[in-house]
Amino acid sequence: MNKDSSINAALQAMKNNRPLRAEETCRDYLLMNPACTDHMRLLGHALMKQDRLRDAEEQLRLAISLKPDFPQLYEDLGSVMAMERRFDDAIPLFEKAIRLEPRLPLAHKKLGQALAAVGRGEDADEQFEEFFEKDPEAGIVAIGANHLKAGRKEEAMKTFRDVLRKNPENVTAMRYLALVYFRDENNPEEAEAWLRRATSVAPDYTAAWMTLGPVLLEMNKHVEAIEAYQAAIRTEPENGALWAGLANAYALASYPEKSVATFRKAFELGANSPGIQMSYAHVLKTIGKQKAALEAYRTAIEKQPDFGESYWSMANLKIFSFDDEEVVAMEAQLDSGKLTDVSEVHIRFALGKACEDKDEFEKAWHYYDTGNRKQRPLVAHSPLEMEQRHNEIIGIFSKEFLEANAGNGVDAPDPILIVGLPRAGSTLVEQILASHSQVEGTSELPVLSKLAASVGRYRSDNLGFPKALADLDSKDWRGYGLQYIEDAARHRITNKPFFTDKLPNNFPLVGLLHLILPNAKVINARRHPMDSCLGAYKQLFAKGQNFTYDMEDLAHYYLNYDKVMQHWHAVLPGKVLDVHYEDTVTDLETQVHRILEHCDLPFEESCVRFHETKRAVKTASSEQVRQPIYSGALGKWRKYESHLGLWREEFADIISRLPDSVKHAAEG
Repeated sequence: MNKDSSINAALQAMKNNRPLRAEETCRDYLLMNPACTDHMRLLGHALMKQDRLRDAEEQLRLAISLKPDFPQLYEDLGSVMAMERRFDDAIPLFEKAIRLEPRLPLAHKKLGQALAAVGRGEDADEQFEEFFEKDPEAGIVAIGANHLKAGRKEEAMKTFRDVLRKNPENVTAMRYLALVYFRDENNPEEAEAWLRRATSVAPDYTAAWMTLGPVLLEMNKHVEAIEAYQAAIRTEPENGALWAGLANAYALASYPEKSVATFRKAFELGANSPGIQMSYAHVLKTIGKQKAALEAYRTAIEKQPDFGESYWSMANLKIFSFDDEEVVAMEAQLDSGKLTDVSEVHIRFALGKACEDKDEFEKAWHYYDTGNRKQRPLVAHSPLEMEQRHNEIIGIFSKEFLEANAGNGVDAPDPILIVGLPRAGSTLVEQILASHSQVEGTSELPVLSKLAASVGRYRSDNLGFPKALADLDSKDWRGYGLQYIEDAARHRITNKPFFTDKLPNNFPLVGLLHLILPNAKVINARRHPMDSCLGAYKQLFAKGQNFTYDMEDLAHYYLNYDKVMQHWHAVLPGKVLDVHYEDTVTDLETQVHRILEHCDLPFEESCVRFHETKRAVKTASSEQVRQPIYSGALGKWRKYESHLGLWREEFADIISRLPDSVKHAAEG
């Protein structure tokens, strides 16, 4: 193969993201032509792509010794030094490249970055200005990036669109525009579209793939996110951060064992930040490896002592108690006055749990209450909008509407929905069902709520769920049923005939579920309202459940929940089975029989021994459901009774309607 053919073959291999093939092509040519600096340079690029930086350095230094006036070789060697964070070594190499060829725009940019890394800000600015002059388009994108960083989203969006009008294939502008849509416009669909376009133009553009991963995860497209991270890893196989992103995607897609193995690969490649350690701990907790999870949480805190989220994650194991030294460390962090709002909230909730474990209930309430008061302004929740939506659902799903649209859905009996409020025992019900040989536990699925949100999406009058349901025909109802089954299948691993969908917030969607999947079963996990709301008030949720951080918001939400569930019992008698946590704790076998009978499942002793079932559990109760049944949480609200007068007044009617077994259990 002659020189040009060999160079073209190696370049094509690099373009196809096959750096090892490019290396082989270059080495084959260099065997017979050992002084070819063009091949040495290309070999250096192939080695850099494989993250074999020392090998790349060796090849580039050899090439420079043979051709000391080749400016790009100095630029490439400087890049290797910068990748190894040897910025003091990189700077003179970039300067040499620029002296030999002042018109190298990227050399100016790389020199500016190296100078900035060693604190030479003014010198760095000069080099960036040179870079912008020699590559005006890149300079404009950089200006847009500054707008984005400063929160000027309109200016950023206009800047990136201006670049793309002049050059529709500028993938950097596409990626930044996607970030605007994702971060500031809350429009992940548009962000995904721009990133898909960028990766189609430049399949080896790692940054676009790496940005696409989190966007897809936000959209609950877990399988697609896995594919995006895998594509990024093919471009940079030694990038530990990419492996950590893939591990997180595996975790969210319910592949915890794959996630653990992938996190370990990330650690091998040097990705070991506090956040990655904490994410690793989350997965270990999910599969029941509490000791290893605690080690990882504590490693994260060693790396970042003010890492409040890791402290709260330890508390969130529920059956764990802090060491005295850890309590002192958390109190010292609060006293420092240097915590971010988010870290302070996490530490206050963690201290609440620590004090409760010591029966210091007044002190525990102080931390829980101040944590909630700190958290409430950080989240968005409109009680009036929520109430209006629930009233609209009740108005639409009348008995007449349900009868008029009956018989159009899909007959599949597969789903068993578990609804209710958080911290009301839904994980316990799920674990009981998932212990049955015919049931797969799939945790909290976003499928039904996503389906509801899609109703009427493309109507010109902007009419959506639930009002747009009035215009659906029989094919629409069936189509939505098929879509639910198809989307839920993406979260499933086994071929068991039934599966659980344990998203508590699905309770307003029971009517929709009934019309699209009339044979689906629904269980309403209930708990004494005082314990239910207290459990939610003591819980700091990873996302959502924004109604739980204010006592009035919580009471209002619970009253609306009760109203909606009473409506379903009235218009769909027998559709929903109420399972009270108190009854399950005090008479487990009876409740197991009730649950299985409602789901048309034969009794299996394994459901009573649910704590022996080995499966991943993602929710806050993950460790509790791995323990035999216990009654220690019954009536816990009485420990805080002096602070709960508002709830006692608001829930008086609901409490009066509770079964005696629930009221008495709560009084015990």
